[in-house]
Amino acid sequence: KRRAPLERPRNRGRGADRPPRPPRRRSRPPPGKGKGRPGRKRKLPVQDQKAEEPPLPPGPLESCSLDLGSQRERWVKFQKRQSLTCEGAAKLLLDTFEYQGLVKHTGGCHCGAVRFEVWASADLHVFDCNCSICKKKQNRHFIVPASRFKLLKGAENITTYTFNTHKAQHTFCKSCGVQSFYTPRSSADSYGIAPHCLDEGSVRSIVIEEFNGNEWEKAIKEQKTIQSKSKE
Repeated sequence: KRRAPLERPRNRGRGADRPPRPPRRRSRPPPGKGKGRPGRKRKLPVQDQKAEEPPLPPGPLESCSLDLGSQRERWVKFQKRQSLTCEGAAKLLLDTFEYQGLVKHTGGCHCGAVRFEVWASADLHVFDCNCSICKKKQNRHFIVPASRFKLLKGAENITTYTFNTHKAQHTFCKSCGVQSFYTPRSSADSYGIAPHCLDEGSVRSIVIEEFNGNEWEKAIKEQKTIQSKSKE
């Protein structure tokens, strides 16, 4: 008899007779290693780096050595609320008390190298002197005690001109030549401030009084306003 042909298995693809492989498990890289070269630490983004930095603790509050008595608790609370040192809190309170009715003016030279601040009234009393130098440079100025004046920057950029008695210190900027303030002859503990060198917005009014600087000794005896402006 003739044998029937054996059925061939259908083509199930290459390697179909092989047993199936078990699924491969991917091992996680150890901490500190990323997708790059082995052993190299992964660089965090800038935001992550900032987030991981702990905030700096606030500095210790400076204790005041003054005998404040029953007001010590109020003083400490005031320091904490305003984030001030003992010296800063004292300055703030003294300025508030002593400078009542005054405003803080700011100003400087033309190029900006010299900057200052001064506490004075919003209504300025300006002197127009006709001495030889004030006449040439149009030195109109108002006078304040030295304690109310503060040079913010530019001390190294200031030069001084003196003549005659050398008591008046005519200071001006080395770069632009502008005199925004000077030390008057009438008092070494005061400053004469040029109102035209102040920043806008703090002056309410200006009253100008003439001063006879050509006869300085006689005029200073008769002029009481200058002497009073030089005092605290």
